[in-house]
Amino acid sequence: MSGLIKPDGTPLVAAERSSRPTARYMRDTKSGVIASRAAPLTSHRDDVRRSWSRAAGLAMDLIQNSGRLKGATDQVLADTVGVGLTLTPDPDLSGMGYDEKEKADWIRLVKKRWRAYWHNARECDMRGKLTGPQMVDIGLRWHIAYGEATGVFDFFTASDRSRYGITSGTKLCLVPPPRLVQDTSPLEGLFQGVHHDGKGRPVSYRFDTVTGGLKSKRDYAAFDVDGRPLVMHVFDPMDATDVRGISLLAPAFRKHIQAELLDDATLQMAILQTVFAITLTSEAPSQDAYEALEVLKESKGGTGYAQEYLDFLGAQLDRAAESRISVGADPQVSHLGPGEKLGMETAKVPGQDFLPFSNSLARDMARTIGITYGGLTMDHTAATYSSVRMENASIWAVVMRRRERIAAPMCQMVYGNWLDEEVGEGRIPFKGGYEAFRANRDRVSAANWQGPAKPTADDYKSARASTERLSNGTSSIANETGDLGVDPDALFEQRQREHQRYVDAGMESPYAARAVQPVIETEPAP
Repeated sequence: MSGLIKPDGTPLVAAERSSRPTARYMRDTKSGVIASRAAPLTSHRDDVRRSWSRAAGLAMDLIQNSGRLKGATDQVLADTVGVGLTLTPDPDLSGMGYDEKEKADWIRLVKKRWRAYWHNARECDMRGKLTGPQMVDIGLRWHIAYGEATGVFDFFTASDRSRYGITSGTKLCLVPPPRLVQDTSPLEGLFQGVHHDGKGRPVSYRFDTVTGGLKSKRDYAAFDVDGRPLVMHVFDPMDATDVRGISLLAPAFRKHIQAELLDDATLQMAILQTVFAITLTSEAPSQDAYEALEVLKESKGGTGYAQEYLDFLGAQLDRAAESRISVGADPQVSHLGPGEKLGMETAKVPGQDFLPFSNSLARDMARTIGITYGGLTMDHTAATYSSVRMENASIWAVVMRRRERIAAPMCQMVYGNWLDEEVGEGRIPFKGGYEAFRANRDRVSAANWQGPAKPTADDYKSARASTERLSNGTSSIANETGDLGVDPDALFEQRQREHQRYVDAGMESPYAARAVQPVIETEPAP
């Protein structure tokens, strides 16, 4: 409101509207802390596409130049797969003419042949250099650095197998994820090197290849005509529309680089303080003392005394000139002058706030990678039984999820293609032949993948808890052996075989059933 005046001639100004408290999302504070952080809403897969190359390069640089991150990567491998995942076939053979004994015999044969194939580099790797467990290890490292693991399946013909002296034709060739191109063309259904059909399903993958020294781009079909996978692309999506993964370290780049800068700055400051924190205390007079001697010369009889004192100081200085103090790679301290004393000061860094702040940065990195703080830093200073149990309990679900989503699919793809070949070429018999197997491929190829045991803070207490769960019927042998990283079928067969060996030798078997001692109830004393 303007142009109006009060009766006294002063301008009439409208009263300011009083601010009312509101309850809504994004309500900022007076400092405007929310408004100061711009965050545009974008598609997550577009964010991945724009940041993938930079994140991949930075992640590899940090891992290759950080002992802590290299150790953390090894810890992820140890937690997730240990020395390798164990195959536990779980085929659904109902309606195919198998009884329980025949099914057990068939599973036993499959496990035996799979182990011989999976642990032979010449059989499972196209290059003939890596065993199956080694390829899974590499895939997990790629998952941390690049956010995904990629590979291409190949099949050796009979002549190729004869040439290399091998039996199987199914081969996996790991291809580094950076070789999967970043080409994007919405009109072609191509996004970050992956072609999609009208329903959004992957059709083919475009890789950078080198043939005869010439670089080119080649498209590999995602599946063959029978639905067998020809390209392995494993990643953990964050959004429903994601096409590629991104480095697990991406959310923690800033914190890790801050931690490295903090360590470097603290170390440099400590070195500087250590080198220059050497003091030389001397009884030699300062400038004020020399000025006093000049005044003494002017007094009666003071000239001779002052000259004698100056001669004495001169002798001391000449003596000191012959001595040497050197601080460096070859420190030396020779004789000091009379009345001189060499002192060593203590560096004032790191301060009392260094460790709490550094530990906070380490916890941020450990949480991002998916390992415990102790596993990342090897610092168990303040660890207790309860804290270790809670730490293992919280991280174990992350380990199991990583095993199920990343490591197991890699093994399952190879296993499915290998089993298809084994049955198709008659090395593993199947009722109804290959046609019956082909019609039920997914049902027959179903399997579980067993990993290392769940860590415990106290083995005795954990064993007692397991016994209690079995006795009260809230668990099973399969569940308990799963936590121990043991195949329940292999355990049963081993116990049965060893039990029969003791019985045949006329010895008491440690696996023989023991009579349950009756519980004698006694009357309480009066």
